[in-house]
Amino acid sequence: MAMAMQKKLNVRLPPEVNRILYVRNLPYKITSEEMYDIFGKYGAIRQIRVGNTPETRGTAFVVYEDIFDAKNACDHLSGFNVCNRYLVVLYYQPTKAFKKVDTDKKKEEIEKMKAKFGLDDE
Repeated sequence: MAMAMQKKLNVRLPPEVNRILYVRNLPYKITSEEMYDIFGKYGAIRQIRVGNTPETRGTAFVVYEDIFDAKNACDHLSGFNVCNRYLVVLYYQPTKAFKKVDTDKKKEEIEKMKAKFGLDDE
């Protein structure tokens, strides 16, 4: 046991690795209990959020207690077949997730400023 802990302490993980996994290509009818069955094999889970709106259906966030458990689950479950669908398991990256929304807001802001000051595209 002490050897396993020592091994974990010496491992350097890539910067994109974190405790939160973003899962895509899930069957629409999957339940949280089924998600716990699939992802719980790799470690203690703090939270699972399954998408329920039309935009988020087929996606989920899985939050692990330990970063090494999350890495293990991501490594083993990417491409895992669930109801004839292959899971896409990624590390959640908030900077990339909201980049599209931020650029749309910035474009809208620029258009408002142009209208306010009477500028048009040249």
